[in-house]
Amino acid sequence: MQHISLQATTTLTQWSVRTIRRRIADGTLQCATDEQAYYKTMVCFDSIKDDLCIALTPKDIQLIEVADAGDSNAQIDLALLFLEQNKTKSAIYWLELAAKQQVADAMQLLGRCYLEGSGLVKDENIALMWIAKAASLGHSIAMEQIQSIRLS
Repeated sequence: MQHISLQATTTLTQWSVRTIRRRIADGTLQCATDEQAYYKTMVCFDSIKDDLCIALTPKDIQLIEVADAGDSNAQIDLALLFLEQNKTKSAIYWLELAAKQQVADAMQLLGRCYLEGSGLVKDENIALMWIAKAASLGHSIAMEQIQSIRLS
């Protein structure tokens, strides 16, 4: 039986942490035992599969598990999956995780989300910060964005 973190559950269902905890308490959602979860709340994927905010293939479900374990490439791929389905708020969580691991693609996409106000409050200063960080790591699109800002 596959288990995912509380935060991954929020991105997949778009429920609040409070709602998830309430459903765990009333038995609607199944959790891993302490031995399985290592003292971290882990939700049984099967108990949320009917409440997902996007359709997932078996390959996507494996991607979630890898992303939830901390793989930055999987986090980017999962963020792109959410972005393709216009679930930007869910994508932001995964982009932030990958950006914290110094992944330039995540930084550039996160900057674009801030620039457009997609999934979060529009903030050109934070957008520029993320895009500049991506450019400093050699991200070609981010470097072009910085160059166009300099020319304007």
